[in-house]
Amino acid sequence: MTRIVTRNIPPRIVWQLEQQGLHPLLARLYAARGVTDKGELDYELKSLLAPTALTHASDAAALLADAIEAGAKLLIVGDYDCDGATATAVGMRALKALGADVDFLVPDRFKLGYGLSPEIVDVAARQSPDLIITVDNGIASLEGVARAREHGITTLITDHHLPGTALPEADCIVNPNQPGCDFPSKCIAGVGVMFYVVLALRAELRERGFFAGRPEPNFADLLDLVALGTVADVVRLDRNNRILVAQGLKRMRAGRLQPGIAALFKAAGSDPRRATATDLGFRIGPRLNAAGRLADMRLGIECLLTDDPSRALQIAQELSALNVERREIESGMQETALALLEQIDADDAAPGIALFDAGWHEGVVGILASRIKERLHRPVFAFAPSEGGLIKGSGRSIPGLHLRDALDLMAKRAPGLLLRFGGHAMAAGVTVDAENFANFRDLFADVAAELVAPADLTRTLETDGGLEGGYFSLDVARLLQAEVWGQGFPPPLFIDEFYVEQQRVLKEKHLKLRLRKGNTRIDGIQFNFSAQPGARTRAAYRLDINEYMGVESAQLMVEHLE
Repeated sequence: MTRIVTRNIPPRIVWQLEQQGLHPLLARLYAARGVTDKGELDYELKSLLAPTALTHASDAAALLADAIEAGAKLLIVGDYDCDGATATAVGMRALKALGADVDFLVPDRFKLGYGLSPEIVDVAARQSPDLIITVDNGIASLEGVARAREHGITTLITDHHLPGTALPEADCIVNPNQPGCDFPSKCIAGVGVMFYVVLALRAELRERGFFAGRPEPNFADLLDLVALGTVADVVRLDRNNRILVAQGLKRMRAGRLQPGIAALFKAAGSDPRRATATDLGFRIGPRLNAAGRLADMRLGIECLLTDDPSRALQIAQELSALNVERREIESGMQETALALLEQIDADDAAPGIALFDAGWHEGVVGILASRIKERLHRPVFAFAPSEGGLIKGSGRSIPGLHLRDALDLMAKRAPGLLLRFGGHAMAAGVTVDAENFANFRDLFADVAAELVAPADLTRTLETDGGLEGGYFSLDVARLLQAEVWGQGFPPPLFIDEFYVEQQRVLKEKHLKLRLRKGNTRIDGIQFNFSAQPGARTRAAYRLDINEYMGVESAQLMVEHLE
């Protein structure tokens, strides 16, 4: 069952935004998303929150500046997802531009797991670094930081994940979610945190006179990386994040992008001159993530670091092939999962669902959990076997259940059940003994039942109401695509009643429609449809652009049919 609601659209705010020069449709959409003044849509770099506002960013800058001036050996320890890869690339490019001796290391997710573990520190120690810098990880690495101290290695943690009850005894921690940090943008991605650190570092070096005899690097050139990591990590796009994404997209559209990102666009068959947040989230990010899911994220990071367009394209094509393989693996896993769920009615499913199959791939369970979550509208953990009799689960949640908080409560109620866990409100990871899967499944269902309000278990589609027939045009579709939409600042979703003039099924899973509203006719498509409409239908849809044989036209991306 799906409940459809219309966002509140304050008429006075709409009028006010129109008076300030906004297009009437945009005024309506922004008013519904809480924007009250056109100034809130100023996405210029000068409107970014200052690096000095991020707790300990200045301390991190001093630590790094001292290291650079001393000729110390730096080592970045990254993560194997898109946020971690882009954060690693930002750190590598920025520090190299400042003359630092720096290299990077990414844990093998299948052998060493996530974050700054003692095992990855032992691997890092073979390179004899003076300073380890974590990106997109480290806030929970108590044992890893302790091991680094044993090796005599200084540690700088840059992260955005929620901390546990204790913090690692690192030399410096930069994380907007650590206790005592009042940085307003709590939802900044790991790549955003690292970008802020290198901005603070440049300011520190400037104050020290470091650039008196050398050029000062323009770190705005890194914003395409920041935008990609921010969108791909599905963090909430508050104003600060929207500025980062908007600036990154601006540079992509102007042709000012890293060779690796340009190559990924080419491999995806997309034009960076028309780059959108959707491109980053659904075309570019998954290709980069495929390396971390199935192979070695070093390959993805190399794509982002190389300045050779030919090498970048070669890697991008390898990543595309990996992404095809990932989709095939996912498809098989989804079939197995759906077979497990055949007896479960979506409306009667447990408030929290955990699934495990010995044949599932550890690198793909996160995507599987997301797919099942969308199907059942329940928080879901999907588990795959790991080494040493362990299973690793990746979870995805729905509004109303903070997934990491749920895991924290489970850990308190069943000490020893969760061997490791961490994450965010909407996504989290956990490791348990295989023999304890049933215990995890039952406890997760119980905890979810306590924490999730019954109303939250019904899928809700928030719409922006109807769209006037005159707006079903290519120009309006382009107008909407030029804006920055994403998590917490959703792209426009409209709802209208249509006459269905034509319908046919493509590739046995997609529904192609010819729809009419009044005198306006427009094509629509629903991917992975579940039912065909009658002569009349009520449809929730996004206004999109279809490109076929080099010709563009407006079309509706249908999300729901009644």
